[in-house]
Amino acid sequence: MRVGIAGAGAWGTALAHAACRAGHEVGLWAHRRETAEAIARTGESPYLPGIKFPAAVAATTDIAETAACDLLLLVTPAQHLRATCAAFAPHWRPGTPAVICAKGIEQGSGELLGDIVAATLPGVPWLVLSGPTFAREVAEERPSAATVAAHDATLAADVAAGLATRRFRLYSSTDPVGVQIGGAVKNVVAIAAGVVEGRKLGDNARAALITRGLAEIGRLAAALGAEPRTLMGLAGLGDLTLTCSAMQSRNFSLGAALGAGRGLDEILGERTSVAEGVWTARSVATLARSRGVDMPICFAVEAVLHGGADLGATIEALLARPYVAE
Repeated sequence: MRVGIAGAGAWGTALAHAACRAGHEVGLWAHRRETAEAIARTGESPYLPGIKFPAAVAATTDIAETAACDLLLLVTPAQHLRATCAAFAPHWRPGTPAVICAKGIEQGSGELLGDIVAATLPGVPWLVLSGPTFAREVAEERPSAATVAAHDATLAADVAAGLATRRFRLYSSTDPVGVQIGGAVKNVVAIAAGVVEGRKLGDNARAALITRGLAEIGRLAAALGAEPRTLMGLAGLGDLTLTCSAMQSRNFSLGAALGAGRGLDEILGERTSVAEGVWTARSVATLARSRGVDMPICFAVEAVLHGGADLGATIEALLARPYVAE
């Protein structure tokens, strides 16, 4: 089939490689003309240099051309998803499923990405693809696994089977809410884990933070009607473990820089990639408070990033919290 990919960043590039290996023709839409021109000129993405595209990938800035497909992957950053869907809506072919491949919660509205797709692309069947996947490793065909979730079990299974290869294993799920929460909130926890690294607080502290972070993710997911077992899978525990354990993670490395004493504006100013956890922290905190869910780690990250809270004092406040039953 023909697969359209909206978003030519690192993850969109990796998914283009994966879709080609699964036997499909790929149309890769770039928001910026210079990105599409660079791909046409060099045969590789400026976001993943050194990995040549197969001939079955064609980069373009033409939305209508990209939307003329059998399956469309939405891989733009979470905070730009609404605008991307609105731009693609007039060109969407009836019956073509949308696969959300971004991770985050929209600022302001506090809406999950599936809700945004449902509102901006009414009637379009949508799914979520999420899991412990660094883009370069997927593009290089190193063994990876992720979850494809939809309310329709048959749709989830069909799309997973259609995109999977031996080295890109995809498991289907009927819990798109849990998969979205796992993918979004782990970025916030990863910033906290990076702070632990930057402050040299030790491996014990990082393991404790990951564990308590997973508990927070589970509480919010449950409040939104997700299945608890989803958070024990690839889109929950798997993604959280990966993102909290390696400098390849944009959120973990940002937290490490914060922990080492650098300012947020300085860190963001020298980056071209998006650390979704920075923007998701505020949305997660707002959503949690509206549902009465206690998420002290996420609240602490929000306070440091957006509330001017002192990092050292925030860490001490977390360590001084009352002991409770696990």
